[in-house]
Amino acid sequence: MTRRDEGGLGGLSPVRSSALLAGMVALVLLVSVAIYVVAARDGDDGGVQAGGRTPQSSAAPASSGSWVGTWSSSPAGAEPRTLRGYPGRSIRNVVHTSVGGSSVRITLSNLYGQEPLSITHGSVAVAAAPSNPTAAAGTLRRLTFGGNHSVVIAPGEQVVSDAARLQVPSDADLLVTTFSPTASGPVTYHPHARQISYVARGDRTEDPRGDAYTQQSPYWRYLTAVDVLSREADGTVVVIGDSLTDGISATMGANSRWTDVLSDRLRDEAGAPRYSVINQGISGNRVLSDGLGRPADNPSGLSRFQRDVLGRSGVKAVVIALGVNDILRNPHQTDPQKITDGLRELTRQAHARGLRVVGATLMPFGGHRGYSPQLDAVRRAVNTQIRSGKVFDEVVDFDRALRDPYQPVKLRAPFDSGDHLHPSDAGFRKMGEAFNLSHLKGSTPAEL
Repeated sequence: MTRRDEGGLGGLSPVRSSALLAGMVALVLLVSVAIYVVAARDGDDGGVQAGGRTPQSSAAPASSGSWVGTWSSSPAGAEPRTLRGYPGRSIRNVVHTSVGGSSVRITLSNLYGQEPLSITHGSVAVAAAPSNPTAAAGTLRRLTFGGNHSVVIAPGEQVVSDAARLQVPSDADLLVTTFSPTASGPVTYHPHARQISYVARGDRTEDPRGDAYTQQSPYWRYLTAVDVLSREADGTVVVIGDSLTDGISATMGANSRWTDVLSDRLRDEAGAPRYSVINQGISGNRVLSDGLGRPADNPSGLSRFQRDVLGRSGVKAVVIALGVNDILRNPHQTDPQKITDGLRELTRQAHARGLRVVGATLMPFGGHRGYSPQLDAVRRAVNTQIRSGKVFDEVVDFDRALRDPYQPVKLRAPFDSGDHLHPSDAGFRKMGEAFNLSHLKGSTPAEL
């Protein structure tokens, strides 16, 4: 009669029975973890919970779709009189989306800071109403950075947050809030937002209500990009330009820049490329010359192209609308060849990444205080080269679309904001409508 070994299982040797027991324990643990994860996902939407609980950490799981830019703004300089930054304040930036998505991530910049910028809490939410600091119910999400709720951004650097699960609508306002407890300045900002944002005392990053946000601001601070994981868009169109793209004369809070019109068309028109649009305009920007300072305020198109255009998420096409400030601002650039050579260099850099480039003609500025026949001749010479097809792959002719047919050196009156340089809302709409959407898509860049 065979004796059963003590400590064995079902007649197995101790070694084999121990291995089998360990395998059964591992299986039980695996099933338990799976049940916990499913329960957690089903029970946690990442938003504000009942009973006053703060938002859950909402790192996004893997999902189908493409990461594209839904909003972006170029850092343009150091905000005046902010040597200490905004210690003990919550900054709630209001930004407008181009396309929607199922997850969101943000980019924060300390490009113009002289000290490390400490962000101890951040959040993102859908606004309850346009230009309103109150979050829509259930949409507030806590942001993390490498799994942490706080992050320190070195001077001259930027950080990208982890992805957070949030159903981001297209053509809607988002609230992106950061809190810094300590002095850290100057503040990296974009001065001509044409959108009101908000500031509150104390850490109000996870407060869905807007009551505490009593200070209004016409600037965007620290925030330079919002990306979404989107099934609506296959890629991003990045527009680099000056005040005519920045929308300095557009109605505050109306999202009436020509890039907004372009975004609406790409989203709504049948057969249009499935692209989002982000605006990298800086008022006063030139192709060739930087502003003052180190790093330079208002960096030139050539110096910021890698960061502000090629460095954005999901780029598929580039639109360039630069050159008029090279002519108008001191010292005046009166050699059209130098301007078009600079534009060709931007096109070359985009081509090196396999990107199509659409370029804009320079609009008239007759009647503006900086106008002279000599400077207008430079503008027209630049436009002649652009229209020749030897600068960009395709051309959007803003000059022809907005100029007065009886006085071609001027904007048509309905399209003029009043300063004879910047368009009205109607002018911006005309610019967006002048765009041939098919020009944004092509298999290979043109040979120039």
